[in-house]
Amino acid sequence: MKHPVFLFCRKIVEIWCPVFQVEGVENLPDGPSVVVGNHSQAYGPAAAELYFPREHYTWCISDMMERDRVADYAYKDFWSKKPVFIRPFFRLLSYMIPRLSEIIFTNADTIPVYRDKRLMKTFQISCDRLQEGATVVIFPEEYTEYNNIVHNFQRGFVHVAKYYYRQTGEAISFVPMYVCPEHKKLIFGKPIYYDPAAKIGDEAERICTYLQENISEMAYSLPRHRVVPYPNVSKNKYPYNERLS
Repeated sequence: MKHPVFLFCRKIVEIWCPVFQVEGVENLPDGPSVVVGNHSQAYGPAAAELYFPREHYTWCISDMMERDRVADYAYKDFWSKKPVFIRPFFRLLSYMIPRLSEIIFTNADTIPVYRDKRLMKTFQISCDRLQEGATVVIFPEEYTEYNNIVHNFQRGFVHVAKYYYRQTGEAISFVPMYVCPEHKKLIFGKPIYYDPAAKIGDEAERICTYLQENISEMAYSLPRHRVVPYPNVSKNKYPYNERLS
């Protein structure tokens, strides 16, 4: 039974979030897969929660589920790039949301992502969900720009494929997903498969480059629009999806 506060907040998100049209569903492999998308601030996770076409579980940083860690993480990751004169307001807000955050992210279909000695728990839960036939959704961007569409992907998530192969003998696929709030689209590209014979570092580089490039190409193929970037910056700083020369 979902917490009533979570159900209320989910309804609010449904009202706030655009209704996304899903495209490229035929690119999702039958069975389990890992879908990797641009974060698009809150739009990526919200669109996945509301409009993802299959049973899925989204990676979520564990700090947002642990009451004593929410405030510092939320301010640093969500609001530290806001204009200086309004940052104090957001710092205050960060201290007001820990209990609400704990309720939301422990009731949503999420997998906690630990950055300490519990990291293996993240991989094991992910493998368990994949073996149940679900899709794992990951938004791995960090603050260094890759281009005007996506920021560089953190590489660690690719290790899920290594552990999944060890447990099942199957090579999992990674599917690129472009989240486009302006055109209200959630677009899936063609998958890339993990190669268990290759070194994991090389695979992480190959897979992440493929995903970043394909997400970018999906964005470039759409009519001109502003891209909602990973950092929570002012809207006048949102880049356009124009191919850089």
